[in-house]
Amino acid sequence: MRHLNDMALFVEVARARSFRKAAEALGMPNSTLSRRVSELEKAIGLRLLHRTTRKIELTEAGQLYYERSKRIVDEARLAHEQLGAMLNQPSGVLRVSLPVDLATFYLTPIVGEFARHYPGITFEFDLTPRRVDLVAEPFDVAIRIGKLEDSGLITRLIGRHSRHLYASPGYIEASGEPATPAELAEHECIGMLRSPIWSLHQGINKVDVAVRGRFTLNSVGMIRALAVNHQGIALLPEKIVAEDVALGRLRRILPEWQGSAVSIFAVTETRLIPAKTQRFIEFLSSRLMEA
Repeated sequence: MRHLNDMALFVEVARARSFRKAAEALGMPNSTLSRRVSELEKAIGLRLLHRTTRKIELTEAGQLYYERSKRIVDEARLAHEQLGAMLNQPSGVLRVSLPVDLATFYLTPIVGEFARHYPGITFEFDLTPRRVDLVAEPFDVAIRIGKLEDSGLITRLIGRHSRHLYASPGYIEASGEPATPAELAEHECIGMLRSPIWSLHQGINKVDVAVRGRFTLNSVGMIRALAVNHQGIALLPEKIVAEDVALGRLRRILPEWQGSAVSIFAVTETRLIPAKTQRFIEFLSSRLMEA
C-alpha cells in the first residue's frame, strides 16, 4: 500500500516535471515528496528521474513506469469519485427487517420521505416479530425495539420514545379514572407479555405498579386497538397513539407520570456497511431520536 501511495506521488512529480510544483499541488513539504520518490526508486531498484538544479527529466524506466502508473492512478481516482457519488446518491436494493407495529403505525411516512430523497434505492421490508439471522439471511439491517441480547452484532441506538398512560373516554366513563399510580392496580390494564410491572416516574419520583387485566399480548398495535375499543388502560409510545389522541379516541391519564422510554436500535452484522444502509440508519435516527 505504501508503494501505491508513492506511485501516486511520483505521477504528480512526473506530470509537473517539478518537485516544488507537485508538492504545492499535493499540499506537502518538498523535502518529504523528494524523500518518498527516492524511497520508491530504491524499492524498484531503478532510477526514475534525472534531477538537475533546473529541471526534472524522466529516465527510460521512469517513462515506462509513468505511463503504466498514470493509468493505475487515474483509475483509482475515478473509482474514488464514483464511490463518492454513491455516497451522495446511493442505489441498490435495501433489505430491512422491521417490527410490525413500529413499521405499520409510525415508520411508513418516514420511509416514504427517505425514498423521495434517494430515488435510486429499492426496498425489501420483512415485517416480522422473529429475530432474523443477520449472518445467514440477506438483510442489510434489522430495526429492533427494547432490550437487546448480547449477540456480537453491531448495534446503534437510533431512537428513544417516551411512553404514557392512555384510555378511551368510554373506558373512563365506565370505570373511572385513576388519580394515582397505585390506583392502576384496581383497573383493567392491557399489558405486554412477561411485563406485569409498569415502571413510572414523575421527575425524580419513581414507582413500580403490578398491573392486571384480561388482556396480555405481544403486539403494540393490538394493545392500541383494544384501548381504543374501551378494554382498558394502556402504556404506549406517544407517537404511536398521536392520531388517536388528536381524534379523541384516546385520552392521556395521569399526565404527570410517564413510563420508561422505549429504545430503538439498528442492528447490522458489521460496521462496514454500504452507503444505502448507512444513509437509511442515519435518516431513521434523525427522525426517531427524541431531543
